Amino acid sequence: QGGRRPAAMGRVSAFLNPVLVLFSCDLCLVRANRPPSPVNVTVTQLKANSATVSWDVPEGDVVIGYAILQQRQDGQMQRFIREVNTTNRACVLWDLAEDADYIIQVQSIGLYGESQASKRVHFRTLKETDRLPSNSSNQGDITMEGLDKDRQLQTGEIIIIVAVLLMWAAVIALFCRQYDIIKDNDSNNNKEKTKPSSEHSTPERPSGGLLRSKKKSPSVNIIEV
Repeated sequence: QGGRRPAAMGRVSAFLNPVLVLFSCDLCLVRANRPPSPVNVTVTQLKANSATVSWDVPEGDVVIGYAILQQRQDGQMQRFIREVNTTNRACVLWDLAEDADYIIQVQSIGLYGESQASKRVHFRTLKETDRLPSNSSNQGDITMEGLDKDRQLQTGEIIIIVAVLLMWAAVIALFCRQYDIIKDNDSNNNKEKTKPSSEHSTPERPSGGLLRSKKKSPSVNIIEV
C-alpha cells in the first residue's frame, strides 16, 4: 500500500503539472494584454450633489471602456459604474450626498480584461449654500450675456422706432408743404376771377350831365302901387 500511494501521487502530479502550466501561461497572457491603470485621476466641478471625474490613459493601449468604484468614506454607500464601447475619459457622478467624503478608483477596460485600479482619490462634496468661484463667475457671465442681449434688443427696437418716427415726420412735412402750395395756387386763381369789370372796360364819357344846366327863368316881381 505504501508503494501504491507514491505511485498514485506521482500520476496525479504528472497530470496536474501541465494544467497548472497552461493556467499560469493564460494568466500571464491575460495580465500582459490588460491595459495599464488610468493616470491623472482628478475630480472637478464639485457641487452639493454631483461631481465630474476625469482621467488619462497611456498612449498605445486599446481601451474600450472604463469602470469606476465610488464609495463613501463612512462606508454607508458604495457604487460601481461600468461602461464599455466608449472612448470617454470623464464621467459625471450623480446623487451624491451633501457635504460628504467620497473615495473613487478608476479602471480601464481593454479587449482582454480590466486594468488594475488606479490610486484612490478623495474628495468632498459642497453644501447647498456653498458656491465655487468658477461656477459663480460662469453664472455671472451667463447672466451678463443675457443682459447684453436684452440691451442690444432694446437698442435695436429704439433705433427702429426713431427711424419710423422720422419717416412719418418727413412725410407729414412734405404733405403740408404740398398742401400750402396747392392752397396758394387756388387763392390766386380766385382773386383773378373776382376782379371788377371796370378795370377791364374803358371809362364811359359823361353824357353831359355836368354841362347840362337847367336855365332858370327870370323871375319878375310886379309891385302894384
